[in-house]
Amino acid sequence: MTTLTPTADRSAPAAIAERPHASTYLNGFVNEVHKGLLGLRAGWREVLVQMITFPLFYLLLVLFMGRGQLKDDLLVPGLLGMVALTFIHEQVNRVFWSYLGDLQSGVLEQTYLTPMPSWVLVLGRQVAAVVSALPSALSVLLVGVITIEARGGNTPFDVQILVPLAAMVLGTCGFALVLCGLTLVYKRIEIITQFSIAIWFIAGGTFVPLDKMPDVTAFLSRLILPIAPGIEATRDILLGGHSLTNLPTGWGLWWVLLQPLLLVAAGVVLFGRLERVARRRGTLGRY
Repeated sequence: MTTLTPTADRSAPAAIAERPHASTYLNGFVNEVHKGLLGLRAGWREVLVQMITFPLFYLLLVLFMGRGQLKDDLLVPGLLGMVALTFIHEQVNRVFWSYLGDLQSGVLEQTYLTPMPSWVLVLGRQVAAVVSALPSALSVLLVGVITIEARGGNTPFDVQILVPLAAMVLGTCGFALVLCGLTLVYKRIEIITQFSIAIWFIAGGTFVPLDKMPDVTAFLSRLILPIAPGIEATRDILLGGHSLTNLPTGWGLWWVLLQPLLLVAAGVVLFGRLERVARRRGTLGRY
């Protein structure tokens, strides 16, 4: 007599691969960071050139603003702006070009063939880009400090500036997510990153404080640009001697903390929607 085995419930969902374990998430994140750092090491010559040119650009700008003289009253404010400008330039461009490079080489689609959620890979790319941006930004800081000290000045420091600095890093990551989401759907948008550099430089408060700009420009900069509130807060703390809870310029500490969170939230939402559009169209591997 034939024994009948019970059949599976046809109403149950089809069997799927088990969800990745926590160690798998960690490995995927670490692999993305490692891949980004390998790119940093492979391009060490480019990094070396940037570690020379960005500080020179800072000194030339101070000379230009000082009409051919390195004026002491311009060195510190210019240094604060140039460090922030260098960081956002490098961080945004590195994460953007990592996505664009994968698109151009046709390997980006492979990352979606694994059970790993894309947010893990995106986070790894962001961390790698932040680390890769530090050498250029720190070189500007080092040259600025050496120049100020050599001229008999003092470089101010206050541990409170770590808060606006962290806010700038977080907000920059959110802005980078927006650009990466756009490049998944809209091809050949490199001009956006190049154009944004001019916006950060002119309207980001890097060399001209926002309170010296037209009200509309200052409003939009504080609202959108991830480095603007942080630069204002850093200047108030280091140059004005104010505390985090008593910032005279800008919109206060609450906006320094809230703006990067809003930028990250907007970046996550926009990236997720554009990512779904690209996957639905099947254009992740097309450029």
